[in-house]
Amino acid sequence: MFLRYLDYFRCTLVGKLDGLPDERLRNSVLPSGWTPIELLKHLTYVERRWLVWGFSGLAVNDPWGDRNTEGRWYVGTDEPLPDLLAAFHDPAAASRSVIEDHDLADIGQPGDRWEGEKPASLERILFHLVQEYARHVGHLDVVRELIDGTTGE
Repeated sequence: MFLRYLDYFRCTLVGKLDGLPDERLRNSVLPSGWTPIELLKHLTYVERRWLVWGFSGLAVNDPWGDRNTEGRWYVGTDEPLPDLLAAFHDPAAASRSVIEDHDLADIGQPGDRWEGEKPASLERILFHLVQEYARHVGHLDVVRELIDGTTGE
């Protein structure tokens, strides 16, 4: 069930970005200032942080690479959408592998991700990921409606 929801939210996210010109992907329509392309990069890193670095305990190069020095989401002008989409699909495949290879009750590996706290169970991590995707895809739904009136899934 978790895999199906994550797949659904990933597809919906990509669908909401489809057809937006680069200018709309990179400029915010919100007071908070985040952009659609920044959201894509953020969710790519979210999966890496929680499942690869956190649960599996594997090294991740720059696990906070979706943020700038002020802690805000960031995408450089040299990062085109096709590259970010390709990078988005890589952690999704890694996530699927981790999820299929473990039971929901399995506990993550100790490591820096947990900042000295006990690692979380796979089930807790997956509930967090589903919540994060649902929230952010909902945000993107509103952003897309503000940009060009597109609504729905």
